[in-house]
Amino acid sequence: MTVKPIHIIGGGLAGSEAAWQVAEAGVPVVLHEMRPVRGTEAHKTEGLAELVCSNSFRSDDSLSNAVGQLHWEMRRLGSVIIAKGDAHQVPAGGALAVDRDGFSQAVTAALEAHPLITIDRAEIAGLPPADWDNVIIATGPLTSPALAQGIQSLTGEDALAFFDAIAPIVHFDSVDMDQAWFQSRYDKVGPGGTGADYINCPLDRDQYEAFIDALLAAEKTEFKEWEGTPYFDGCLPIEVMAERGRETLRWGPMKPVGLTNKHNPTVKAYAVVQLRQDNALGTLFNMTGFQTKLKYGEQAAIFRMIPGLQNAEFARLGGIHRNTYLNSPKLLDERLRLKADPRLRFAGQITGCEGYVESAAIGLLAGRMAAAERLGQSLTLPPATTALGALVNHITGGHIVTIDEGPRSFQPMNINFGLFPHIEGQATHGPDGKKLKGPAKSVARKHALTARAKAEMEAWAGGVAQAAE
Repeated sequence: MTVKPIHIIGGGLAGSEAAWQVAEAGVPVVLHEMRPVRGTEAHKTEGLAELVCSNSFRSDDSLSNAVGQLHWEMRRLGSVIIAKGDAHQVPAGGALAVDRDGFSQAVTAALEAHPLITIDRAEIAGLPPADWDNVIIATGPLTSPALAQGIQSLTGEDALAFFDAIAPIVHFDSVDMDQAWFQSRYDKVGPGGTGADYINCPLDRDQYEAFIDALLAAEKTEFKEWEGTPYFDGCLPIEVMAERGRETLRWGPMKPVGLTNKHNPTVKAYAVVQLRQDNALGTLFNMTGFQTKLKYGEQAAIFRMIPGLQNAEFARLGGIHRNTYLNSPKLLDERLRLKADPRLRFAGQITGCEGYVESAAIGLLAGRMAAAERLGQSLTLPPATTALGALVNHITGGHIVTIDEGPRSFQPMNINFGLFPHIEGQATHGPDGKKLKGPAKSVARKHALTARAKAEMEAWAGGVAQAAE
């Protein structure tokens, strides 16, 4: 029996990994890559899996780093991206960094040599043809305008290519709740709320003035030429607001009204920074209205001036840049298919993950799901306790959509331990019998999370292999 091919659009990290996984499952695949017929502002070659920014896949520490754990899981699942990264590694301490040209050439050669992979060098302008019944779109943040318009026509979203207004995200357990407190403004319960849904960090007048001074003096990131889209009114960077007047933020995201400091109820705060829960686990909170283009080093120092955040650990820092990604929690089902047209499955950065490794990981999962669907097999999702499961859970369901007015709240994110479910039973005492505190306690928690992830990924991968036999 002839098996119809799966079509994959985009030959970046996600598309290349997806193509490999589909072919390794025994299903033919046509990989459509528009370069060199049509170039992009960022790519320099016609190679598949070209790295356009850094050459690093970040930490390879699978014991205490979430992206290192994701590396481990992808190796376990036969990732071509990680295999070729390992083969073309360059010295980078604890990170997995690669010779970018050698890496891209190796991925291209592997895919070109696979008997079930056909590479079509042509642009898919607009939506895929109707007779393509199983498609993976992995076109990344630089999706061609014609395809972006086609997706937009299906999703009904107001915008697909737009400024990515990213507010910093903080690990909840790094917030000093002896200074901050939970309360919604005016104790409003709202749909699904409790009246105590926000973390509030109070500033007195001197602290506010010092914060504004630091914002105005800080170094900002300049946009590249191809990022020349104007701001949306609803997502001005906080430093731009500060430039418009020292009180602007106090009338905007830092307004102190409707709140009572439970630690000091008789004194009204001069300004308040609010943090809103970002994931269903309650482990991550984003700084509400704090989109910014301050340089990363400046952000960490300035935001730690805020009482309650003096020891903040950031799951991600803020930023604003032109991007193309879906509002995935709303538009995709749990198998990464577009609800409005389930023959279309998405992978990579266009789904709302961020980073080379995360993009390839979602490509890996999308490829496996598409191949299983074509073969009439069932494929359970990886457990949310694994890095891969935690990442796809964030994309399709783990994020809590804001009820506030303003830009949409779902933002691209790297894998991090805040996306993993809570764990009980990690070590509380060190080998010397002393109770673990501070960084040692944090390390013990990370080790427990990665040990659980490895065990559950091993069980899931073994079950998938048996089901395919």
